[in-house]
Amino acid sequence: MVSKAAIVERPKRVVSISLGSSRRDKRVEVTLLGQRVIIERIGTDGDYALFCRRLREVDGAVDAIGLGGINLALVAGRRRYPIRDAARAVAGLRTPVVDGSGIKWSWERHILLSALPQALGGPLAGRRVLLVSSVDRFGLAEALVAAGADVTFGDLMFGLGLPIGLRGLGTVKALAALLLPILTRLPFAWLYPTGEHQDRIVPKFGRAYRWAEIVCGDFHLIRRHLPDDLDGKVIFTNTITVDDMDALRRRRAALVVTSTPEMEGRSFATNVLEAVVVALSGRRPGELREADYLDWMRRAGFQPRIARLGPASVSAAGERGAAVT
Repeated sequence: MVSKAAIVERPKRVVSISLGSSRRDKRVEVTLLGQRVIIERIGTDGDYALFCRRLREVDGAVDAIGLGGINLALVAGRRRYPIRDAARAVAGLRTPVVDGSGIKWSWERHILLSALPQALGGPLAGRRVLLVSSVDRFGLAEALVAAGADVTFGDLMFGLGLPIGLRGLGTVKALAALLLPILTRLPFAWLYPTGEHQDRIVPKFGRAYRWAEIVCGDFHLIRRHLPDDLDGKVIFTNTITVDDMDALRRRRAALVVTSTPEMEGRSFATNVLEAVVVALSGRRPGELREADYLDWMRRAGFQPRIARLGPASVSAAGERGAAVT
């Protein structure tokens, strides 16, 4: 007869299946709230068919699945715009599937409004912030505006390649209502870097980077057009690897804050953290509210990652001037 002491509790397992590069794959095992948790990220190098197959391979075999490199929907105001490629990929899956939106709307916004000002040594009011995509993180967009930051929304730049910065949430919502019903039906790779494209840096929109004191949002979008010089800039993001930190250090960025904690040199994406919360709680994503995510993240002992790479510039973007357009 096997004694109770000999019985080892099965670890929780969460897997992020990503359209991104397999070079960024990672597997860690951690103990959270006394429970062993295996966290794995599997990239499919932009291969949508392989992405769908991998999702079905892990379905039913893990506690929660995270979607990497794609959102279930984009959001502007109270309107959600489901992404067709994501809906097709998750159709029929039994395991809870998350895309990070629960963490973005709760924990990430909390870190933006608490840990970031503390790291900066002052409030966000009046700070020049470039948010690379507001429809990916509309909760951050609203929080930045409410905090009094001077925000440029880079949706047209980093999503469509157009050198136009947006000013005001009303403009974002109006353009979203016009464009997103169409754009969300296109292949998602047209809007977001996937596969090997995540490894490429094509400097662009230098004026927007120079103007900003803080560059905020998804790191794949930030990295996509990084300039050669980020002297004194503050980066608020996630999904940072050791190589990414080296790239920011070489460009003389001053401070990097990630809403997701460091695990063996890696800050995972929000979809991974949301999958961890779902696995620990044993609840379906639709049953978790903003307060629930905050509670579970705190109970698990998660903390933001704050890395000071160099001295902050007194005027990180040069002289204060007109907004990016």
